[in-house]
Amino acid sequence: MGYFLAIVMLTSVSVTVAQSSSPSPKPEQDAGTQSAPEPESGNLPTLPPIPPGKSTVIGGAIHDVDPVRDQFMLKVFGGKSMKILFDERTQVYRDGKKTPLRDLRANDHASVETVLDGTSVFALSVHILSQTPEGERQGEVLNYDAGARELTVSDTLGRDPIKLSVPAGTAIVRQGQAASSSPGHGSSDLVKGTLISVKFASDNQGRGVASQIAILATPGSSFVFSGNITFLNLGSKLFVLLDSTNDKSYKIVFDPARFPISRNLQEGAHVTVTATFDGGNYVANAITVK
Repeated sequence: MGYFLAIVMLTSVSVTVAQSSSPSPKPEQDAGTQSAPEPESGNLPTLPPIPPGKSTVIGGAIHDVDPVRDQFMLKVFGGKSMKILFDERTQVYRDGKKTPLRDLRANDHASVETVLDGTSVFALSVHILSQTPEGERQGEVLNYDAGARELTVSDTLGRDPIKLSVPAGTAIVRQGQAASSSPGHGSSDLVKGTLISVKFASDNQGRGVASQIAILATPGSSFVFSGNITFLNLGSKLFVLLDSTNDKSYKIVFDPARFPISRNLQEGAHVTVTATFDGGNYVANAITVK
């Protein structure tokens, strides 16, 4: 009897130990409820906003694409090569159809919409074209050789000057006036210091050829601007005015000693300015603070 009782007690202890060592069953999940996915660890890097400022279209041939440094070189028609930065914000198109960024290849001809990012040139978009691409530049006339019909233009963004051929019949437009392609008409405005905007393409030899020239300001011409001051530096004797009529910014040079009203000048002030273009700057002749 004692032997039988010992066996029963030993069996009970073994069952108890087995039950305590087995894993506890997980509670059943409601069939209609699914657990939320675990959030991914870490945050993806956030790209900065697109650099502000006026964009410029540059035409040329792409070479030396460097996907590690996110940059490529563009051989500008009529000029030298320039370095252009790009990243995931850059939009790439081939003959009008959007294409991956990795589709940038050397020897492609393209029109590149660019903007200054600090001191670097950044590509907002790259339009790769089977046809000859076009470009656009705003700057001052450095030289115009009427006999060779060759125009040299500086650049407001500080890039190297370019040389463009100006074929007979090229449309020359005075800003706000109708275009004219009459022989010789308008070319007299292409004097050193004239501020222009020129559209151009390339010929089959890679030379830049002007298709339209807009005369923005000739030396000695007068202008009236009206808008808000967005930047003011009395030490440098200049301010920047955002004209409310065309939403463009103009840098105005002035002499504070000539304008007693200058003590009321401040950023955000609304002013009307009469200025003369001297071939390099708009120089204020009269300033009215409203």
